[in-house]
Amino acid sequence: MRNSKEKVFSIGEAAKMSGCSIKQLRHWEKKNYIQTASRVLCGERSYRKYGVDDLEIIKKIKAYLDSGYTLPAAAKKAAEDTVKKEGQQDA
Repeated sequence: MRNSKEKVFSIGEAAKMSGCSIKQLRHWEKKNYIQTASRVLCGERSYRKYGVDDLEIIKKIKAYLDSGYTLPAAAKKAAEDTVKKEGQQDA
């Protein structure tokens, strides 16, 4: 559950800020390369919302892809970077 004061971004905003397409983000989520985005319900529709941490992972994956990594390798490397970062903050 996200903090209600945390900044959130729509899928379009996340795509634009990361240099990815909306289609890519949906594909990555479907294949579990990124965490399932939280949803905001509006009537019968549901809208994805990404937090700052989600956006950071997306940007890392995109950077690794641009460097020549495959999607599975890029997602794994981005996840490892996040774990390392969290470990350094705890120390």
